[in-house]
Amino acid sequence: MADNETQLAVIGAGPGGYSAAFMAADMGMAVTLIDPAENPGGVCLYHGCIPSKALLHVARLINETAEAEAWGLTFGKPKIDVERLRQWKSDVVGSLTGGLGRLVGQRKIDYIRATASFSDPQTLILKNADGKTRTLAFKHAILASGSKAVDLPLFPADEDRIWNSSNALALESVPKTLLVVGGGYIGLELGSVYAALGSEVTVVEMLPQLLTGADRDLVRFLVKPLKQRFKEILLNTTVDTVNVQKNGVKVTFKGGDDPPAGRLFQRVLVATGRRPRTDGLGLENTGVTVEESGFVKIDERCRTTAYSIFAIGDVAGQPMLAHKASYEARIAVEAIAGRDVVADAAGIPAVVFTDPEVAWVGLTETMAKEMGRKVEVARFPWAASGRAVTLGRSDGITKLLIDPDSERLLGVGIVGPGAGELIAEATLALEMGANATDLALTVHPHPTLSETLKEAADSFHGLATHYYRPVRKKK
Repeated sequence: MADNETQLAVIGAGPGGYSAAFMAADMGMAVTLIDPAENPGGVCLYHGCIPSKALLHVARLINETAEAEAWGLTFGKPKIDVERLRQWKSDVVGSLTGGLGRLVGQRKIDYIRATASFSDPQTLILKNADGKTRTLAFKHAILASGSKAVDLPLFPADEDRIWNSSNALALESVPKTLLVVGGGYIGLELGSVYAALGSEVTVVEMLPQLLTGADRDLVRFLVKPLKQRFKEILLNTTVDTVNVQKNGVKVTFKGGDDPPAGRLFQRVLVATGRRPRTDGLGLENTGVTVEESGFVKIDERCRTTAYSIFAIGDVAGQPMLAHKASYEARIAVEAIAGRDVVADAAGIPAVVFTDPEVAWVGLTETMAKEMGRKVEVARFPWAASGRAVTLGRSDGITKLLIDPDSERLLGVGIVGPGAGELIAEATLALEMGANATDLALTVHPHPTLSETLKEAADSFHGLATHYYRPVRKKK
């Protein structure tokens, strides 16, 4: 017999886990939320989304003070107090995680600081920091164990000169030279932070473009400023050897048109992706299927192959994004409550919080080409946006992918400051099944960057006020 029992056990208190626990409690379920941390938040709040965005805000401000010289405003070189900056970042994290802790109490959720593993499909073994264990029986469980950084054998993980994203966000120091391995969103975001703080940043990417998966016409607006802020961007290039020395990390490269000779870096940030966290969970005792990709297999209701267990978020498949986890949390809880629901979001937006930001949702042009799907692409350049010009930020574009027959909106891509905010309107438009006319006839406030969505839709019909694009004659 188990030491305790609960109606719903949630394993992992990241954005997916605590969202599931909160919603279930609001619906009247008895909930136990299990996580080793003092308060809910998970990697996102403690070591990911939130601290990185706090530091990216600082980087953006530093960059803007430099750009303001073109407008007649000259600021002195910023004096950066790393200790105070680190404390401010920690205060942001503490405020948000502490707030979640209070919400746990208000909802009367049983929060247990422990690690969890399954002994069978309806029992958990909980181990606290002291190594003491107890058992918890449950009617249903939601697995929200998240993901962890990919460790590469080439890079010794126990060396303090070799960083993962969590090490980089700790902001213990600002190295004079930093090598970022991986040109995805994590590498570019953290590289941008350290470049703004004064590091000479080199990015190495094995593929021919940064942000693989994003459309090239969006990425090119980001590459130009990054080439100015970073010391170097090495594409089609991989790290060949890594040698940790007293004075830094000696790295050699291979591939590319002209691979550079060996170089010495004070720190190396390995940002080559994340993998689902399934180790040590006892899933072999449950009947839960773990696929070759490492993700837990789920159905359209987020239920695993063990009827009593659901899985959400990073552990349950791509995209590995916090808002996808929160969405799946709702689906899983409503399914447990007996409601007829399925996960069928029309689009899950992706945002890269660099400067400029890059965001997209739904079908991309790259995906359409791979699928052989015929689409009409309508673009509106931000150089024609009054608001963008007043901000001194005409380096952007809004593009729509539209079905040429029904005119239904299939996907949206945006690059420019605030793209992450603007993509929400596009996501709603996709969810509501809007077409180009719907978007064009929606009155947008002037002058705002949101008008670029309307003008892109107008452009599809050849009617954009501030951008001339002749109407294409239909065959």
